[in-house]
Amino acid sequence: MATAMVPVKKGESQQDLIQLVSFNLGAEEYAVEVLKVREIIRMTPITHVPNTPPSVEGIINLRGKVIPIISLRNRFSMCGAEGDQHTRIMVMDIDGKLMGFIVDGVSEVIRISSGEIQPPPSIAAGGVDQDFICGVIKHGEQLLLMLQLDRMFSNEEHDAFSSFA
Repeated sequence: MATAMVPVKKGESQQDLIQLVSFNLGAEEYAVEVLKVREIIRMTPITHVPNTPPSVEGIINLRGKVIPIISLRNRFSMCGAEGDQHTRIMVMDIDGKLMGFIVDGVSEVIRISSGEIQPPPSIAAGGVDQDFICGVIKHGEQLLLMLQLDRMFSNEEHDAFSSFA
């Protein structure tokens, strides 16, 4: 994973900088705050749990902790893809609970100014509910959708994930 640094413009302070982890699902790029990411691991065998929503792939045991694994492709209503050597599980802290999210690949850690984040679009794009799109960032020639995964789940889903821990 490479680190790309965005130069700090004159007049900006260190407090205005945000670090993000960018990842891809198909041809689309997304980003989440680096502080939410606990670790990024290679794909590992997943134990499937019966009667779970289609986006829940199952569970893994990570150093003694049982962690639910969510397919972001399924959650965003994207067509499935076969995993490859770039597929990763991003283990994230979601409302105090560890959860794993399967992504097609992790791109880089980027540092941006908070002023570079544009408001989210008024309509949902690519099957992603607008509720958890918290901004859009122009990074090079590509737009990154900044996600706030805490908002992705209903209260009932949060309760269901609590039973895994």
